[in-house]
Amino acid sequence: MAHMQPDVILLFCARSVRLFAYGALSVVLALYLHETGLTGEAIGLLFTLTLAGDAGISLWITTTADRVGRKKMLILGAGLMVMAGIVFGMTGNFILLMIAGVIGVISPRGNEIGPFLSLEQAALSQILPSEQRTKAFAWYNLAGSLAAAAGALAGGLLSQGLKHAGYADLGSYRAVILAYSACGAVLITLFYFLSPEVEARTAVPAKERVLGLHRSKGVVLKLSALFALDAFAGGFVIQSMVAYWFHIKFGLDAGALGGIFFGANILAGFSALLAVRLANRIGLISTMVYTHIPSNVLLCLVPFMPTAGLAVFVLLLRFSISQMDVPTRQSYTMAVVAPDERSAASGVTTIARSVGAAVSPSLAGALLASPALLGAPFLVAGGLKIVYDLLLYRNFRKADIR
Repeated sequence: MAHMQPDVILLFCARSVRLFAYGALSVVLALYLHETGLTGEAIGLLFTLTLAGDAGISLWITTTADRVGRKKMLILGAGLMVMAGIVFGMTGNFILLMIAGVIGVISPRGNEIGPFLSLEQAALSQILPSEQRTKAFAWYNLAGSLAAAAGALAGGLLSQGLKHAGYADLGSYRAVILAYSACGAVLITLFYFLSPEVEARTAVPAKERVLGLHRSKGVVLKLSALFALDAFAGGFVIQSMVAYWFHIKFGLDAGALGGIFFGANILAGFSALLAVRLANRIGLISTMVYTHIPSNVLLCLVPFMPTAGLAVFVLLLRFSISQMDVPTRQSYTMAVVAPDERSAASGVTTIARSVGAAVSPSLAGALLASPALLGAPFLVAGGLKIVYDLLLYRNFRKADIR
């Protein structure tokens, strides 16, 4: 990209470090909590509470960031990530884990959580030309996917290596969680060096805003409702739960799971680049819908595979097209709101996704606890996601953007 200012480089580096940490954590988090004595239902409940807490904290940070300062809020978010990692790594007490998960930033999904995505996208939209937005977001997502893939592989290999060195399962998983906290400290350093160019140029007084929004309230709330449905469906198959499913169903260990999600995130990252060319031809909304529906059909097929190899193959095939809607969704949201609403708009839609995703992991945990319903999370997730695609197309196809 031609416009690689220092701020852009710092934001891309922050995205990479963060997704590396999320990827590593997702492989071992459910296994670690299981080793501490938590049941599948308790793990699902903890993930639900964690995502719900993230929604509240992130909503406050993103809707005030354009007034208080994006840089300050990014540093605050990184500090909450450090805190959560330390607490999760030092105790197995459910109450303490719940408090740290609700207040802090910890990702059971293997992808973005917290206020970072919203603030970074708003900053990138401001410092890059508008015609570069979709391409920038595609590369931004690719950087994150590659980092998450590397993190998943590193998390699996680190835990396996420590086991071979004589560490107990609990100790090997704890090392990965503490490394997650260390990545949060790296983020604080990166955000510290951002320039004032990333800050919003506020034009509308705070008293005339609702959740940081003014003229775009209607479209943002409609998008938020649809994105919440999509995220609720996705919450049934967050990466930690899928890893747990493969462990229960086929007995795969952390090393094998790390390899699987390494490949999955690589494929997902490059699929985002393909979305740019397709969106230029058929539009952002059409790209989102036409690529998302086939990926969800593949998701429904995963639990019907009789062997681990076939299940992994279908999952990877799904990941090869599953993320083409992500940069297009992000670019569309930034395009339909005013520049001084971008942090808030991205924050509100992201929080809606977090709220939607917060409920379903506990339901997925209950389903996984029943051998007869082991494949149900995949079917529920795929079916609801297809409903989301159809509703999105019906409501926004006439307002499509190329």
